Amino acid sequence: MASDIANLSEKEITLRNKKRLATPRTTGEKIAGVLYWIMRISVIINAVMLFFPSFNPIRVSGKTNRNVSLFSCSLSYEELLPQKVPIGLRRMDWYEPIFKSFSVIGIVIIIGTIIVIAGACMSLGNTKLKKFGAIFSFAGGLTELVAVLQIKSTTQELVNLSYVEGYYEKLEIFLPISMTVFMIIAIVNIAISVINFIILPRVKKGDKFEMEPQYHLFLMMLPFITLAFAFSYLPLYGWRYAFFDYNSGETLSMDKFVGFKWFTQLFQSEATKRDIVNVLKNTLAMSGLGIATSWIPMAFAIFLSEIKNTRFRQLVQTFTTIPNFISWVLVYAIALAIFSTDGFINTMLTSITDKSFTTNYLMNKDHMWLKMLAWGLWKGVGWSAIIYIASISGIDQGLYEAATVDGAGRFAKMWYITVPELIPTFCVLLLMSIANILSNGMDQYLVFSNAVNRESIQVLDLYVYNLGIGNGLIPLSTVIGMVKSVVSVVLLFAANGVSKAVRGESIV
Repeated sequence: MASDIANLSEKEITLRNKKRLATPRTTGEKIAGVLYWIMRISVIINAVMLFFPSFNPIRVSGKTNRNVSLFSCSLSYEELLPQKVPIGLRRMDWYEPIFKSFSVIGIVIIIGTIIVIAGACMSLGNTKLKKFGAIFSFAGGLTELVAVLQIKSTTQELVNLSYVEGYYEKLEIFLPISMTVFMIIAIVNIAISVINFIILPRVKKGDKFEMEPQYHLFLMMLPFITLAFAFSYLPLYGWRYAFFDYNSGETLSMDKFVGFKWFTQLFQSEATKRDIVNVLKNTLAMSGLGIATSWIPMAFAIFLSEIKNTRFRQLVQTFTTIPNFISWVLVYAIALAIFSTDGFINTMLTSITDKSFTTNYLMNKDHMWLKMLAWGLWKGVGWSAIIYIASISGIDQGLYEAATVDGAGRFAKMWYITVPELIPTFCVLLLMSIANILSNGMDQYLVFSNAVNRESIQVLDLYVYNLGIGNGLIPLSTVIGMVKSVVSVVLLFAANGVSKAVRGESIV
């Protein structure tokens, strides 16, 4: 009874703390809560603008590539340098230093944005943490505002120098509208930080920095959410190239808008249709072989876990995992040393039989699908088995003890206990494999590709690479990439529906 009372009081204390942290108790806190939401939205907009070329505030020349963002220009000032300008301009002493200054300004804007983001994250805590975060937001907003104002003065300096040297009209200097947007956001963040710091109640002596557990978890996830946005969702902005008649290095403009021209060309061009059919055949065949052999890592993990000698088991696991960290270029170098004309196999056969063997096995296009499967298994089976090894370590050992009492042998335990326990993990990975059936990767097939086996080894990812980078058909390669992404999503939901109907479980 006493423990129940103690537990009840502990729950009440937890609820009281949550209520104290999350619910505004004064008018000032209510107003601050609304202002914080405005600031968080402005911070998100500010962070997203760093990666979009249309909002680049330091692109002050009409000759600069329109497709570079503030983030890209901050990493390399050369991205800011105007294109197609007279050679004499490039020799001027003032030319590059000015654009280096713009690049430094971009770095300062990014730093200010990061500081404001830190302040916005602190606004999820208690009053003490919010006040401390307001200082961060004020400092970050002020840093960003000073940097944006510096754009105007540096642009004026560029105008003066270009007038003196006679290059003003050729550089097409202007002040970007996005500079005003960045300025407004910086002023909003500064104003909200000052207002919130004033209207929030005084911090009581002895108060500590506190934050609710769910916000702790959110902030722990935030870096991964940011990376997923930057590398998985932000590239979708490049899908716009599918609707333009675009060549590499050109400026994207509405006068080159062609609508669905490249989509229709997939079905109208006989050469394109023939290539896509061949590529899809290779892709589906190699992915199908990969799915058909997806049980091998699970079997390897089961047998590996049955090795009783710990040192030997760790040695085997290490040697089978290391190939995953070897690049495909080095793997091809190993293959070249073994299977080339003067490789290990031909040298060994020549020394044994006293006959000259000069067969180049890498140039042979026979059984290419099986060869690629074999190399992929050698490289990835040890790494793929790690997740199954982790799952095996989590199986209740009481099941094995009960099976031993019932007289079950080692193989019976594996078949009736280990395998069923690993099936849920296997099904999740199988669903992901089905969703990625059109994504074989490119590195393996690129390094092993040659003029002889190209028709048998070219998969969809490699075809898109050759089409876009090799032949410069960026719009057409973008269309194919879009179709591949849509098909992958459809396959994921279809496989998920089948899993839910058959097993009663799903991952989506």
